[in-house]
Amino acid sequence: MKKALVVLPILVATLAACSPQIHLDLLGEDKLQEVVLVPSPAREKVLMIDVDGMISSALETGIFSREKSVVARVFERLERAAADPWVKAVVLRLDTPGGEVTASDIVYHEILRFKERTGLPVVGLMMSVAASGGYYIASACDFIVAHPSTLTGSIGVISVFPSVEALMSKVGVKVNVIKSGPAKDSGSPFRDMTDDEKKLFQGIIDEYYEGFLAVVAKGRKGKVPAGELRTIADGRVYTGPQALKLGLVDAVGYFEDAFAKARDLASLKGARLVSYTYFPKTKTNVYAGRLGDLSPLDMKVIESMLGALKTGFYYLWLPQTP
Repeated sequence: MKKALVVLPILVATLAACSPQIHLDLLGEDKLQEVVLVPSPAREKVLMIDVDGMISSALETGIFSREKSVVARVFERLERAAADPWVKAVVLRLDTPGGEVTASDIVYHEILRFKERTGLPVVGLMMSVAASGGYYIASACDFIVAHPSTLTGSIGVISVFPSVEALMSKVGVKVNVIKSGPAKDSGSPFRDMTDDEKKLFQGIIDEYYEGFLAVVAKGRKGKVPAGELRTIADGRVYTGPQALKLGLVDAVGYFEDAFAKARDLASLKGARLVSYTYFPKTKTNVYAGRLGDLSPLDMKVIESMLGALKTGFYYLWLPQTP
């Protein structure tokens, strides 16, 4: 314990020395704070919420992070917006390849619940990637704007089950498993999957896939022909213009287009764009990251390299999977 207490301040000091942008005050305060990103004389507000990175209910960890999971982060901001009578619309900015099936569905549900109890419009703004679970969430929006270079779509489900049986046999390692039933260790990396197990997991995948299709059909009703949805939803990604032709998005544009559409849907002549953050000193404009510029040490990249997918099913664009 003493070693850990000594190492932490040394590490923080080292990071600060490596980059002048990193300051201890980036740790922020415990209270979620409102920052104005686009000023206006109007008192009405449009709130921008970011959904970025892997969509998960797991706690985000990091030296400079006081943030919660993606699910908790979105929920917290929607709750605060619902309690503020001056918030008249939301821009949901998506930059994610997707993530866990359940986490994606919870965020989708919370957006729908927010709209139902407040009557406020939500506009989706797709950034670099808004694929799979990112598109699932976007389906809850009243209007979707994709950047010209956005990659979206990837409608489908994936689950990865690595097998190290051959490797372990080669090095002479054996794992003894005591189980209560033949399917108890289904998906184990220590042995190859049986045909029955493959059918079992395929059945789960198919059920989640049908749920995904139902969400898209509901959100894009009248925009994506019902007979074409399964053809479109074969897991492939689309550019923003391609998605527009297919009816998966409503417009191709930029931030100002999404902001203007949010004001239009809320019947606002003018509005301030605001965001909620624990890091107000880093959130200085619409393109500033949640933690500011940690260059040259990009903590999010470093942390993602150390992470790994846990066992489960994902609405996720995972192109490196063979």
